[in-house]
Amino acid sequence: MANSTPLTPEEEEHHDSGPLAELVTVRDWLRYAVTRFNRAGIFCGHGVEDTFDEAVWLILATLSLPPDRLEPFLDACIPFDERVALLENIDRRAIERIPTAYLVHEAWLGAYRFHVDERVIVPRSYFAELLDDDAFAPWIEDPETVTSALDLCTGSGCLAILMADAFPNADIVAADLSADALAVAQRNITEYGLEDRIEPVQSDLFSALGGRLFDLILCNPPYVTTESMEQLPPEYLHEPALALAAGEDGLDIVRRLILDAARHLHPDGVLAVEVGHNRHLVENAFPELPLVWLPARSGVEGVFLLQQKDLPINQGS
Repeated sequence: MANSTPLTPEEEEHHDSGPLAELVTVRDWLRYAVTRFNRAGIFCGHGVEDTFDEAVWLILATLSLPPDRLEPFLDACIPFDERVALLENIDRRAIERIPTAYLVHEAWLGAYRFHVDERVIVPRSYFAELLDDDAFAPWIEDPETVTSALDLCTGSGCLAILMADAFPNADIVAADLSADALAVAQRNITEYGLEDRIEPVQSDLFSALGGRLFDLILCNPPYVTTESMEQLPPEYLHEPALALAAGEDGLDIVRRLILDAARHLHPDGVLAVEVGHNRHLVENAFPELPLVWLPARSGVEGVFLLQQKDLPINQGS
């Protein structure tokens, strides 16, 4: 098969032997990738369940093929230059343990595709299901009545974009401490054509928001405990630690949210915060609060909700 671009010396060396020569079809490369990933013991924690799904995602994305259309392409022959790209991505995934999302610069929440790179964590959130399932009722009875919303710790901007669809009349602020993360968020906001509805703001939680009030504040903050940070698989170490680590008990950001959120909510407003599997830590830290836990489809109750009237009032500026 003719190569569409000149080969490098390294490619010339391997042109007639090894995976580049022996693996021809998508099916061949899929088998090879699954074996490599199994032998390397990669951790599949960024939106896929196992090494097969990881290999499908990496291969289809590397080849710019539809993410949900594997079968028609299984026996398609891959040009040599594309095999080089595949081998490089498979090697980096298996050896360097770089998440697939960073290798192919995309991640998915449901049907939504987002650009990602090492400036942001790979999108993953129970909020994606909750927003899709209208799980905020009865606290928000009619999504069309929400006119102002805030996505704190927005990262790639993924949840702000989902909120724009879930609350069609809302103007949304997407806030993050990291200017690098906001650059990624801006790219995603632009790609979805939501520049007129989503405003990126660099802010340490509420610090740059002045006296702005919202109907809904949503936050998927850093919530990894110190102990858990020390035990993270290598894949997570490629993500910004700023977006993961949250002190000894994982609640450094959550405490600040609960203390300050009331001053930024309308009287009938709602705060919703994702804490993953740290429910017990939150309940132990805030036994006096009437926390409402919203179950995801998996049954995990990793998001709590509080109404403005139930939040403490911080008199500070």
